[in-house]
Amino acid sequence: MIREPIVGVPARTVTADASARFTYLAETIARAYEPSQTQLDDLERAYNATGDYLAECPEFDGLLTQVHAQGSRLMGTIVRPMDPKHEGFDIDLVARLARAALHRYGGGKGTVLLLDHLFTALSRYAKRHGLGIEKWERCVTLIYAGGMRADFAPVIDDPAYTLPYGEHHGRIPDRDLSRYLSTNPKGYCLGFDDVAKVSPVFNLVAALEANYDSVRKADVEPLPEASQVFGRLLSRFIQLGKVHRNIAFADVPSGKDLAPTSVFLTSLFSKAYAVLAPQPHDGPLDLFFAMVELVPMLFERELLAGGGEHWVLMNPCAQFDNLASSMNTVGRQQAFVQWHAKLLSDLNVLLAAVDSNKGLDVVVKAVERAFGSRASEAVLQRGAQRREGHRALHRAGFVVAGTLSAVAPARAHTYFGGPLP
Repeated sequence: MIREPIVGVPARTVTADASARFTYLAETIARAYEPSQTQLDDLERAYNATGDYLAECPEFDGLLTQVHAQGSRLMGTIVRPMDPKHEGFDIDLVARLARAALHRYGGGKGTVLLLDHLFTALSRYAKRHGLGIEKWERCVTLIYAGGMRADFAPVIDDPAYTLPYGEHHGRIPDRDLSRYLSTNPKGYCLGFDDVAKVSPVFNLVAALEANYDSVRKADVEPLPEASQVFGRLLSRFIQLGKVHRNIAFADVPSGKDLAPTSVFLTSLFSKAYAVLAPQPHDGPLDLFFAMVELVPMLFERELLAGGGEHWVLMNPCAQFDNLASSMNTVGRQQAFVQWHAKLLSDLNVLLAAVDSNKGLDVVVKAVERAFGSRASEAVLQRGAQRREGHRALHRAGFVVAGTLSAVAPARAHTYFGGPLP
């Protein structure tokens, strides 16, 4: 039996001030956990150099045509790994092979042969450059200086034009299953881009954008302009969800084995955004709340004879690709339910903090509870920058550690007129 997902969640009323501060906080928190532009440039140089090397390797006889990023790097949802001791970022890459590779690497042992060839070629590269290397069921990982980990997954072109973005469809080898599986990492990212481009419908959006820009200019190092912020809300929301997951499971025994996977969370948040963004909301905070409330309803739950559940979330761009397949253990399903409840609880605490006018210290505690010490330190640093700069504090009514720096204007006079974190 399949329980169909329910569309629609109860409406939530959020003040304009709270939603405005949340937008500011979301930018600050996400930037604290994502790579800098310098780090992104280093990532790109590293995998481009490796791709050029692989294209010339004799193992592939000219069949390997390109190495390109996939997943969070392309979608703008990359965050630091769960392990707090791991300083480098993880990046997922596709080693793309021409369709003719299906003939060369076909047969019962073809998947193993392809993965062995990739490992052999990358082993030479790792030895030459002093890098670490690991072999997995579907990919090979290079570990660069600084802790960056790059997963190279071989994908053979195999277009399926009946699927959305089917021209990018391919086959990925699975060593354990000894067969090729349907995949479409580029198509998935293009579908994500389509959803992310949907402009959310916010009440008083002109005032929200204008006041956001006026507030951000009060920073020593301003956050991006309002047009950029609202143009990538989906990516920011997913980053917040992933950071919260990482913090929630970081100290849990076997946390990595229980935490919901990134592709599962990304797919759910994307579906929720597609449903809810066109509907009117006061601002980003209540839209994010509504999305979080909706995500458990957006995948199918097949009730099993023994009383358990089999979760299904099909990839529209690939054949028979269940994006919830990794969630089909009792432990992971229970952990997801508990994590989702904690996320809602922590967001309620954060909402109360940003809407209470009790000061930066209260906001910082709520941020640390939900998003960890790196996030709270970033919020504190921006607060210090604002105090040191003495810019627009009277206009913003900024509160620091319970001490009123300026009298907060009445909410009726400005959409952004409360104490900023």
